[in-house]
Amino acid sequence: MLDLSVDEVLTTTRTVRKRLDLSRPVPRSLVETCFDLALQAPNGSNNQAFEFVIVEDRAMRAKVADIYRAGMQHFVDMITKDPSIYGTHDVGRSHRREQMSESTAFLNDHMHEVPLLVIPTLLGRMEGQNSFYQASLWGSVWPVTWNFMLAARSRGLGTALTTVHLWREREMADLLGIPFERYTQVGLIPVAYTLGTDFKRGQRVPASEVMHWDRW
Repeated sequence: MLDLSVDEVLTTTRTVRKRLDLSRPVPRSLVETCFDLALQAPNGSNNQAFEFVIVEDRAMRAKVADIYRAGMQHFVDMITKDPSIYGTHDVGRSHRREQMSESTAFLNDHMHEVPLLVIPTLLGRMEGQNSFYQASLWGSVWPVTWNFMLAARSRGLGTALTTVHLWREREMADLLGIPFERYTQVGLIPVAYTLGTDFKRGQRVPASEVMHWDRW
């Protein structure tokens, strides 16, 4: 356990890519502890309609990483055709975007080396569902997923919630035996010890800029 306050855990649980320790194994017992804590998250109607696939086997990780890269390439091709997807006139944000692109590229190249890859899944498919149904299900899986990432941070582990492999969701389902017609994959989370444990607060807008009292 790191000597962090609750506020420090909340404000320094970052998306970790380049600072993942690719050489150090992560004990299963530690992952199980993090999930025990994660499952205490609140969820809609106390309905635990989610399951997690944890990929540890080296050969399987390589196959998962290949599908991730295929999804990333699909997304890059989309941006190439329509640069406005990530367009911005804010110089500061453009610089930050470049930094993110560098770290994203690093993770893309080294995904197969990350000790553990976690794929959260949600019971049910979203295609054609109304916003109430979707919100109820997403509202169950996201808190437990974030709880896992917080618990991991407090124990010296780094995580990053990625989603580009969902462009190849069925391929991943076939590889890992996930029942595609019944379960929706939520993302892919690389998990590893971090290179150093000091992480800063993220660059965010002041809370007052996104708060609306009583009405919009």
